[in-house]
Amino acid sequence: MQNKRIPLATPTMHEGEMGYIKEAFDKNWIAPLGFNCDGFEQEMVDYLGGESPVHALALSSGTAALHLAIKLAGVKPGDVVLCSDMTFVASVNPIVYEGATPVFIDSERETWNMDPVALEKAFAKYPQAKAVLLVHLYGTPAKMDEIEEICQKHEAVLIEDAAEALAATYKGKQCGTFGQYSALSFNGNKLITTSGGGMLLTKEAEARSKALFWATQAKEPVLWYEHKEVGYNYRMSNVVAGIGRGQLLHVEEHKEKKRAIYQRYAEGLVGCPGEMNPYLPETDPNFWLSCFLLDEDCGVTPMEIIDRLNEANIEARPIWNPMNKQEAFAGCDYVTTGDVSVGDDIFARGLCLPSDIKMTPEEQARVIAVIRSCFEE
Repeated sequence: MQNKRIPLATPTMHEGEMGYIKEAFDKNWIAPLGFNCDGFEQEMVDYLGGESPVHALALSSGTAALHLAIKLAGVKPGDVVLCSDMTFVASVNPIVYEGATPVFIDSERETWNMDPVALEKAFAKYPQAKAVLLVHLYGTPAKMDEIEEICQKHEAVLIEDAAEALAATYKGKQCGTFGQYSALSFNGNKLITTSGGGMLLTKEAEARSKALFWATQAKEPVLWYEHKEVGYNYRMSNVVAGIGRGQLLHVEEHKEKKRAIYQRYAEGLVGCPGEMNPYLPETDPNFWLSCFLLDEDCGVTPMEIIDRLNEANIEARPIWNPMNKQEAFAGCDYVTTGDVSVGDDIFARGLCLPSDIKMTPEEQARVIAVIRSCFEE
């Protein structure tokens, strides 16, 4: 049907998820934690692999994972955390939960991720910074060699927000395995989903145990209810973990479909005044969302294209509105390498294109035709 809605990104379910869910029902194991959580964690560890094994903890959201990562990093009230500026607000909120101060770091143009030069500049200004919270934007790996070197030099804890970057690799190494603590998200629009949910990754078994303690209301290991610390209800349900186990079986399939969507856009938009979201040759993104950056002074704005697509029943979105522009964080410092904010410029000229893996090539051709029509008037 010509007017069928084309969404930005929605869950893609398979038959296998129901088997894990049914087992949870059959065993009446519905409550948080359980065999599906255990299985999901181990299967994720097996998938991520690598020379430096990680320990995984299934949680209620990616935000919960980041919050526990911030706590594990020892961030206290008044501390400074250097954070990617171009990201979703969930990357930043956990910093504030702990009473710390986020300092936003501008993007660089080769990946749209945290600029190592701006990060080094920020450490010169804030040598006491406790941690660096790095985001892999839209599933594109950041410049990890430079970022890791800078963090080690300044003895800062690297927290990796890989919420959008499951299955993406940098020089063959999986995103989510670089940081001392890392977070994944399984929100409904991510590469794989549990409907909601997330996962904490850490290189330390003891850190995982501490995070589980906090995530279980910080209940002391005695029969009665005793609490010496403030805790949280951050555990993942045994039911939704079953969805994750079924989804993880298809993670590479989903990634390849995302890659095909990106490539069709790259070919179909040749000649249009702009370019696709970039990535480094030594990386293998998961292409979670395909984006398009308009040339300066091309005569068309992102919102004009988004509106035209919406008229054709096609969903598109602006690029993440950078954190330095958010009223909630007014007064927080923002470090750039020059007079021009790269992140602000990308936001002003960029848009996210429909990237749903159920979108057919014919439907994508319809999207491309609408975009091209914006430059033909």
